[in-house]
Amino acid sequence: MTAARAEFARKGLRGARIEDITAACGLSKGAFYLHFESKEALFAEVLTSFETRLNAMNSRRMEAMERHLREHGLPGPKDRLERTARYQCFFQTEIDFDLESLELMWAHRDIVAVLVNGSQGTPFESLLWRMTDAQVERVARDFRRLQEAGAVDQEMDARLFASFIVGAFVLLAQRMVHLQEKPDLNAWAHTLQRLCEGGTVPRFDTPAVARTPARAQRPKTSTRRAPARAKTRHTPRKRP
Repeated sequence: MTAARAEFARKGLRGARIEDITAACGLSKGAFYLHFESKEALFAEVLTSFETRLNAMNSRRMEAMERHLREHGLPGPKDRLERTARYQCFFQTEIDFDLESLELMWAHRDIVAVLVNGSQGTPFESLLWRMTDAQVERVARDFRRLQEAGAVDQEMDARLFASFIVGAFVLLAQRMVHLQEKPDLNAWAHTLQRLCEGGTVPRFDTPAVARTPARAQRPKTSTRRAPARAKTRHTPRKRP
């Protein structure tokens, strides 16, 4: 499977040859068919492995969020403002799972490359978008659960938020394909969470604060011209 992933990434699904895959891992072409009926079947197995890990991680993420809410309660506006231990724990949990997601994407960036650029004319041609739609529905479903718990803004459109998040990860995965060196994924995870944190904070009613002008307003001036001052007669001083 490792040899196949490398071959698929280099030549695409249509250009990859079974004999090149088996040669790269020291097997005969006949041995290949003892395990897979075609290279497409092998690629499907690679995808299944990736999706299984992704779905398992997403399940653990939601379980961790709900467990945190049960054990520590919902971080309120004061927690966010003062960066309390409860809030820091909640925030760090989100970062840890974002980092795990990015690590998984980095390890499977070759698969993303095949789905984006190397699957044309095959049954997998539109699979990336089907996978994307499935992830959007999953994130939207989990987001609604957090809305019900009061952890995020209840007025937000869950599916639109999910599209924003999944779309960001898809573009990051595409960016990874072209990187020669591994980026600072920890910094990426922190940035993603900062964006989400600011946009999904629950809205709380706050007392209105009286507005104070930055500077005193000048009194309105009349359009009428002021009357001319009476001229005073100037009497020159006499010289001594």
